[in-house]
Amino acid sequence: MLELTRITAGYDRRAPVVRDVSLSVRHGEAVGLLGPSGCGKSTLAKVAALLHRPDAGTMTLGGTVVRGWRHRAPREQRTAVGVVFQQPRLSADPRLSLRELIAQPLRSTGRRREVPARVAELAPLVGLSEELLERRPHAVSDGQLQRACLARALVLRPGLLICDEMTAMLDASTTAALVAVVEAYRAESGAALLAVGHDRVLLERWCDRTVRWDEQAVERVPVG
Repeated sequence: MLELTRITAGYDRRAPVVRDVSLSVRHGEAVGLLGPSGCGKSTLAKVAALLHRPDAGTMTLGGTVVRGWRHRAPREQRTAVGVVFQQPRLSADPRLSLRELIAQPLRSTGRRREVPARVAELAPLVGLSEELLERRPHAVSDGQLQRACLARALVLRPGLLICDEMTAMLDASTTAALVAVVEAYRAESGAALLAVGHDRVLLERWCDRTVRWDEQAVERVPVG
């Protein structure tokens, strides 16, 4: 499903935060990427989510080599990946209601007719009431906003879901609820998962295998 080969990436070519890193996620597999804060794993997640072009290396998604990132990526590749980040307030437009936030990807891909049914389907799954859907981000908690961000990531039915520290700011009950939503979606769709984090216990319980971050590359051996 996803193959990252010898990726080097960052925000200054003279000092990349990711150097020569390789990682693979097979169809239907859940892989945990374990590493400390600041090691570069979030930058690698952005590369995998087609949000950041690497300086070197290759990426294959669904058997096709990726040649463009962000708006330059073909629509079929962009819509094949759903991503949830650690801080929902940095990834949500404060002007939009939660309903509009969830619908964003459908509207941007010309699928407006699907909005009512898809939002009505996803909202109860992630634990959002009709009343919460009408609120804007400033009027909900971090956990409620992250529920909407997860629904937004699932709205196009991606084949790969990337959760970058998705639960780091959440309490235990909300964490359990959102992990359960992801797993239910994966069981129904066969989607693959890349879960990035520094909580070893969570990743080991959640994923089929967990790999450690290393200064030079990601090890291809299970943790433990």
